Amino acid sequence: RPKWARGFWTSSMTLNKSASLPAILSLGTTAPKLAGHEKQQSLRYATANDKKSAFATFKPADVSQQVLDYVLELQRPGWRQRATPEPEELPVTVEDLVPKNQRYPRVTPAWLKHEKQVLRFYGFFQETVTERADENSRKRHIIIMYYLEDGTVSMSEPRIENSGIVQGSFLKRQRVSRNDGTGFIGPEDLRCGIQITLFGRTYHITGCDSFTRWYYREIGVEIGENEEVQEDAWQKSYKLRKLIDRGALPPSRFSVEQKTIGQFQMGAPPVSKKLTQFLLNDRRVLRFKGYWDDHTKYGARLYFNIHYYLADNTMEFNEAHCRNSGRYPAPVFFKRGPLRKHNVAHCVPAMLTDESCVYLPEDLRVGDSIDVWGRKVVLFDCDDFTQKFYKEYLDLDQRQNRLDVSEKPVTHLKLTPPPHNGVGKEEDSLISTQMINVKAPKVDLEKLMVYTGEVLRFEAKMANGLAEDEMRVLVIAYYPHDDEVAVFEVPVRNSGHWTGKFADKRRMKNPATGKNFKLSDLVVGTTVTIAGQPLHIIRADERCLRFLEARPREFPYADPFACCRKLAALKGEPEMQDPEGIDPDRLKELALHLGLNIVDHELVTVLRKFGEMDEEGNLRIYGPAVLKVGGA
Repeated sequence: RPKWARGFWTSSMTLNKSASLPAILSLGTTAPKLAGHEKQQSLRYATANDKKSAFATFKPADVSQQVLDYVLELQRPGWRQRATPEPEELPVTVEDLVPKNQRYPRVTPAWLKHEKQVLRFYGFFQETVTERADENSRKRHIIIMYYLEDGTVSMSEPRIENSGIVQGSFLKRQRVSRNDGTGFIGPEDLRCGIQITLFGRTYHITGCDSFTRWYYREIGVEIGENEEVQEDAWQKSYKLRKLIDRGALPPSRFSVEQKTIGQFQMGAPPVSKKLTQFLLNDRRVLRFKGYWDDHTKYGARLYFNIHYYLADNTMEFNEAHCRNSGRYPAPVFFKRGPLRKHNVAHCVPAMLTDESCVYLPEDLRVGDSIDVWGRKVVLFDCDDFTQKFYKEYLDLDQRQNRLDVSEKPVTHLKLTPPPHNGVGKEEDSLISTQMINVKAPKVDLEKLMVYTGEVLRFEAKMANGLAEDEMRVLVIAYYPHDDEVAVFEVPVRNSGHWTGKFADKRRMKNPATGKNFKLSDLVVGTTVTIAGQPLHIIRADERCLRFLEARPREFPYADPFACCRKLAALKGEPEMQDPEGIDPDRLKELALHLGLNIVDHELVTVLRKFGEMDEEGNLRIYGPAVLKVGGA
């Protein structure tokens, strides 16, 4: 309701005709004649700034400007179209270009999503046959069609000519209930290799088509492998009769002989079998590859190219030599001729022999061996024509039993140098076994120039368990420029042992590794054996610790960050969160209890990085900092 009309709807008023505008009722154009709306009268004079006097009283117009605008607007034609707001123009989309009856819904129903999609399964069921001598049961093959659009099932049986069975549509398209009555048959009930019961009859599913297998793979369901189609006795005899009708089977030997005798009795000359074989199989040769292992003295393996001529059942063996084999270039090993399985010596020349003992194509199989005049020849491969011939006539896959005859690579054993006799340096003695004119071994000049003058010292004690050696203190000196080691004994009062040099400066063997001592073998907290004595390293000097910490990649036990990552497994221990720190010995106990293999050198590295001095003057490790650096 407009603001100018709010005061007039609640009052009772009459609708009078307007004098200025005919045919339009005066809607609120005059003041209502009610009590309290008389004209104000006053006999007072107008004074300055007197707004209450009759002269200064503001008299509003009888008609508001908004009402006049509305009236003038109604006099112009088309006021309704101008007053109606124009609809907002929406952007044109792809759906607007498609007719409404052809638009694809956002939520696709099953009848539209799976339209014309059918799952096809192959199977069979077995039925009993009575009063038949050649069969007692019959396997009838069917095709099961499952329609995804509405969940219906139909079955059909392929028609067989003159079968005497009503075939074709086996089950009309309909929804089929499960055998247990829990619902209808769905895709989850159909698999390859299972049995399903429909309307009291059990069917065995043997396979499916490619679309069905793709559909089950897309939904992530295993459908199983296809099975071979089973045939009953009637189907086998039916196929055999069809082959005989088409003339695909060769005639029997008896029928061929009777035919030959009949032609001979009628005056026709007999047909030669060898001539027929030659005319049918001329220039058809089977090719095999074989080898013979000659176990005699200086013998070796010989490879052959074996040819079998189908025209006359003869064989030929040719040697296959590699380049630079050193053998005579004549390739013939066995001249073309019939190869007998067993060779027999006759007492009379030109005596007839049994021809049935000759090798025939069915006797040659890849992977088996044949006897060639007392030599065992193994067939390991054949060519494509031979593979096709055996597959077509004998239904035999020769490539299935191929043998791998590739020779193993020759491994040359390197002679180990003789052991060092202890005289001089080992590298001097080793170079004398490598050359006649002995030269001085090469020296690593870069290592010599960088590390000359560096001496890394470790303090150790004897760990042989003898009471008289418990007080002995030794210093292990390692010289990194030439990897030599020397041991010196520190004077101890009343020890009863001579002090000074314990082991000469030289390259020493580490009994634990069998190689020369390296700097990584000398770790605080470990025991090494030098000069037949076990020495337990208890500390290292400041120069040695700085040298190791400057090379964290070579010596990870001197890397504080690697040590912290190793101790991060102790984040669950409350003592590691103590702001006053943790004692190094207690930290080692916690690590060993947790199964961490930690050495004293790693504790020394962490203590040098995160160590603090308490009020009593003891060193403690600040646990929170260790866990923070370790990433715990």
